[in-house]
Order: sequence, then structure tokens, then C-alpha cells
Amino acid sequence: MPPLPQVRTPPVALGAAGLLPAIACVTLAIVEPETRATAAIIGGGYAALILSFLGGMWWMQALLRSDGRWWPYLLAVAPSLIGWGALLAAFTRAVPPAAALMTLAVALLASPLGDREIGPLLREVPAWRQLRLTLSGGLGALTLLLAPLGGRG
Repeated sequence: MPPLPQVRTPPVALGAAGLLPAIACVTLAIVEPETRATAAIIGGGYAALILSFLGGMWWMQALLRSDGRWWPYLLAVAPSLIGWGALLAAFTRAVPPAAALMTLAVALLASPLGDREIGPLLREVPAWRQLRLTLSGGLGALTLLLAPLGGRG
């Protein structure tokens, strides 16, 4: 049996760098309380953007399946729709910003469950799975932390 592929340095480094915007938003909300609302908006927008990125990854996995099933494509568009819906609800004041941030955080934290269903690459390669868990867990936790800090309004 051939060795399992390992995650190379660029995805690890760039993935870690992808946490920097959320770290900056949380830090800004803590250090400069008057910027909390702005930090929440920017952090929520970033979380929604990353959810769309994850949906794109799932879309590619669905295309690679080429087995004619429709549900992988439905799963692939769900992150973008959740992100968009959460932002729209917050901007129209249908829900408090904290609720929108919590929705985004839960979607990020739950996203590795979609990996298991959507395709073999993220399900069968332990190194990739660990990277996904770390990055989604990190961004989800930071977004969850931002909810009470900047989500009033």
C-alpha cells in the first residue's frame, strides 16, 4: 500500500494565515471597544467568505464523484447560503449581530462533517482531515468569541 499523502508546508502556512483576519477582529474588539461593531461586521463577512470557499471545495468534490447524485451539489451550496443568510439577517436587523455570528460559527464548526459525506480526499487522508479540523475549529471558535464581543447592536 502506498504511503498516505502528507500536507505540504504551503497549505499549512496559508491556512494558518487564513486565521489572521479573525484574530485581528477579535483582538481589535478587545483592545479598542469602540470598534466592536465594525470588528463584528468584518469578522462575520470573513466567516461567510470562508464558508463560501468551503462550499466551492465541496462543489469540486461533487464534480469528481461524477455518479449522478444531486445531494452533493445541494450540500456544496449550503455553506454559501448559510453565510449569505446570516449576513442578510444581521444587516436587515432580522436577528441581532451576535446571533448571525453564532450561526456562522456553528456552520464553520460543523463543516468538517460535510467533508465526510462529500468526497474521499477529505475523508480518507488523515493529514488533510487534521488540517481542516484545525482551521475550521479555529475560525469557528474565533467567530464564536467575536459574537458576544462585537455582536451587540
